[in-house]
Amino acid sequence: MSKILVFGHRNPDTDAIGSAIGLARLEQALGVDAEAVALGAPGPETAFALDHFGLDAPRVIDHASPHDVMLVDHNEHQQSVADIADVTVRKVIDHHRIADFETAAPLYMRVEPVGCTCSILTRMYAESEVEIPADTAGIMLSAIISDTLLLNSPTTTDSDRIAAEELATIAGVDLDEYGNQLLRAGTDVGDKPASTIIGLDAKTFSMGSSSVRVAQLTTVDSDAVLARRDEFFEAMTAEKKTAGYDLFLLLITDVIACDSDLLVIGEPVEAVERALGITVADGHAFGKGIVSRKKQIVPQLTEELA
Repeated sequence: MSKILVFGHRNPDTDAIGSAIGLARLEQALGVDAEAVALGAPGPETAFALDHFGLDAPRVIDHASPHDVMLVDHNEHQQSVADIADVTVRKVIDHHRIADFETAAPLYMRVEPVGCTCSILTRMYAESEVEIPADTAGIMLSAIISDTLLLNSPTTTDSDRIAAEELATIAGVDLDEYGNQLLRAGTDVGDKPASTIIGLDAKTFSMGSSSVRVAQLTTVDSDAVLARRDEFFEAMTAEKKTAGYDLFLLLITDVIACDSDLLVIGEPVEAVERALGITVADGHAFGKGIVSRKKQIVPQLTEELA
């Protein structure tokens, strides 16, 4: 059997890379020739986590053929590798909605409504009676912290809390202390151009007949980010035109206050307002308590646009 490639979605976040590493190492322990790869370079937060636990970033690919693949942290084809329709998908481990997905052959598919893919993987290690190496536990813990905003997101479940505690012990770190370090590292965008920032954590969704791009940026200083509002609008408008999106939303999430400012480009803005219960004025809205793209943005907007 040839090597199997394991990867998360495009514009990978910490869960996309952490769960790829986690599943690949579990498969290796079970005798499978698996390699964790990525569909993009790691962002600042993920780079911090990889460095902290002494891990190399997975190599970046743009095509998977001729290898079979395993998908983590996504299942929608438009979020996956360019030639996903031409390869055999062997497994999917995910915590998102199922959409735009079909295969020619049967597969193992595990999708659970938890805050992070790595919470599922933590239980899969236990079920397979495989010990989690300390560095693997560290990057998987980082994924849970990132996806649940240190267990404060409304997506957080008891499974995430249990997994985080277990992984922190294995990795030898204090959950709260390391978690705050990680989240702050993820907010450091430095002097990166707006066009780069809006692509660091962004996903495209089909919602009814609309193509919707939803990007998210975490910060500890919303005012400083919003001072660059015009730059973001310009970059979002350019990308929307190039890619043909109907709507482009940017969530600017304050990880301390657990609220978000939203920048909105495109139409129909009224659908965004109705779906999220917000008022958009000059392309901007404030979302009290909105922090989760997966739970508080995508389902509501999908229903509205359907």
